[in-house]
Amino acid sequence: MLAKKHFVLIITFSFLLLSCKSSYEIVKIEGKQIIVSDTTAKNAEIENFIKPYREHINKDLDSILAYCPVTLDKSKGDWQTNIGNFMADVCMTESNQLFLKRYQKKVDICLLNHGGIRSIIPKGNVTTRTAFEVMPFENNMIVVALKGTQIKTLVDYLIRERKPHPLSGIKIVLEENLQLKSISIDGKGLDLEQIYYVTTSDYLSNGGDSMVFFLKNEGVFDLDYKIRNVLIDYFKSVDQVIASPEPRIVIESK
Repeated sequence: MLAKKHFVLIITFSFLLLSCKSSYEIVKIEGKQIIVSDTTAKNAEIENFIKPYREHINKDLDSILAYCPVTLDKSKGDWQTNIGNFMADVCMTESNQLFLKRYQKKVDICLLNHGGIRSIIPKGNVTTRTAFEVMPFENNMIVVALKGTQIKTLVDYLIRERKPHPLSGIKIVLEENLQLKSISIDGKGLDLEQIYYVTTSDYLSNGGDSMVFFLKNEGVFDLDYKIRNVLIDYFKSVDQVIASPEPRIVIESK
């Protein structure tokens, strides 16, 4: 009986709560502006704490690694650019050394994307900061195994896009009307049944920039080697930064 009374009381109380309407309403909102750039003593204390670290980082970033005799720029060129050739050749060489060591296999092609190059390499001293400006992203080098049929799809993409994407290890010859004439890799004609190893960025290997041909692959190998570090290591190993003028896509005239 007591339990029954408690149940009735709980139900009644619940209905009373549901039927009550709040008498509160917002009548005023107040705010206060806080100036984050205020040069107070506390900000000066923070600045003094950070300063030696900033100076140390800037010293590392501005240390001279090599010299570039001409400006490398992605805006000059239809099917390839001097900085694109440079990036692709360096990434292919450095990736191939690591790929051979780890997997006893050879990299055949390098393909990067034109939009991924974020700055020029100006004529003059080349520093660690230069590498960060050219490649500010955290992209890793990936090697993707593709059959010759997928390499053909890759080439069709390049012709369709008509952008100077950085290329190395492959030569594409087009007729004057941009119809494909030939594809050669390491001086040999494309074999549609052969497996080729293409080094690229992790962004592109996942289908970025509409490069979905990478998704239908025969294997993926993560080199755990940032493209930015590839550039830094290369700069440290040479006196001068030289871009090859060799064309990767050739238009034959009649």
